[in-house]
Amino acid sequence: MRLSKSKYIRGLQCPRGLWLEVHRPSLARYGREAMLRFGRGRDFEYAIKAQYPNGIDISALLGRQVDDYPALTAQLLAEGKTLFEAGFAYDGVLVLADVVVPLADGAVEVYEVKSGSRLSDTYVNDAAVQYYVISHQYSVSCFSVVHADEEGSRTVNLTSELRSRQWSTARNISYMKEILLHSEPLIEVGPQCEVPYSCPFRHHCEHAQVQLALF
Repeated sequence: MRLSKSKYIRGLQCPRGLWLEVHRPSLARYGREAMLRFGRGRDFEYAIKAQYPNGIDISALLGRQVDDYPALTAQLLAEGKTLFEAGFAYDGVLVLADVVVPLADGAVEVYEVKSGSRLSDTYVNDAAVQYYVISHQYSVSCFSVVHADEEGSRTVNLTSELRSRQWSTARNISYMKEILLHSEPLIEVGPQCEVPYSCPFRHHCEHAQVQLALF
């Protein structure tokens, strides 16, 4: 039942969506727009990572062996290597950071890459849970979000903002863990099903709602 940054964002959108993603992930149905968004995100991320020709991709080395990501990440950062998909675990949360650059003093710079054209609150929340996990193990000199804009990309330093969100992030994580310990929360279909993303479990909730109404 370990959380990740994507599950954290799902939990902020809807606790039921989080529960389903952890306990019944096979129910997810992703539409065409979601798949296009994933594709745009991958392409933009590759372009940004190309700016770090010596970067080492942890996911290319370990694939789905996510339990091994934190140990290899720590080893390579100690060797001064710039990493892609670096893994960090703390408080029952595993995050994979897009770009992590180690500094001479042992601190790190972190860059989260997003293909959207504006800095949304969802992006900030995504960065906040990463900062929460990483900052409990390393001094984070700078945490920035790199997102698309008319000039190609824009880098926004969010370090101070993320630091101020640590208490609320910890509270959210605790709440989500509690949700996952119990049965599926019965939350009705509503506006939260489409904001900030179309929920891949909406069809399940709609069907369950119809069945409940029939009885």
